[in-house]
Amino acid sequence: MKRSIAVLAAGLTVGLAAPLPLALADSGSASGSGTGSLSGSGGSKADLPPYSQWISDVTTVANAAQAYLTTALPGATKPAIVLDIDNTSLETSYHAAPITPAIPPMLALAKWAKSQGASIIFVTARPSVMNIYSQINLTSVGYPVDGLYGGGLTTGSAGAGALADYKTATRASIEAQGYTIVANIGNSASDLSGGHALQTFKLPDYNGALN
Repeated sequence: MKRSIAVLAAGLTVGLAAPLPLALADSGSASGSGTGSLSGSGGSKADLPPYSQWISDVTTVANAAQAYLTTALPGATKPAIVLDIDNTSLETSYHAAPITPAIPPMLALAKWAKSQGASIIFVTARPSVMNIYSQINLTSVGYPVDGLYGGGLTTGSAGAGALADYKTATRASIEAQGYTIVANIGNSASDLSGGHALQTFKLPDYNGALN
């Protein structure tokens, strides 16, 4: 499970929130390509690069995603961007806190995509009972949140294969309600495998150290 779950859950009462209702609407299945192995090597925090290097690496991917979206968004039917949360949208491993900061290049990408007509939808392994907390965190640091899907209490610890299956099924359900997922962005292979996105973008995880 993402590194912040235990810290965040400590401030919540179980049952605080059900999954956020989504006014999602389907464009059929769009094929995407997974990136990397689902197994990973489970690196430790000691293997993380300096914060400045991480931000530089994320910026490279964010710039590539924006270049792609510049041509992919126009004409797409109900375009949506799907984002993971921990270490994809929020600086969970570097600056975990009651309110975790946004990753600057990803926040800029999300706000730009929203201005271009895309819906911003988050699919996370965090338990759905944390959805209200996650939404407060995301919106307080500036993210537009058009949808938020959380998993079950054991989703994040059920293994990479089960996590990938959950995220794939969630994207399929988003498509089934009318969205075209033009881009799916995450920092783990389990965020990206299974299709149901026109394009995937993988942020660095440094051999599993940033999970």
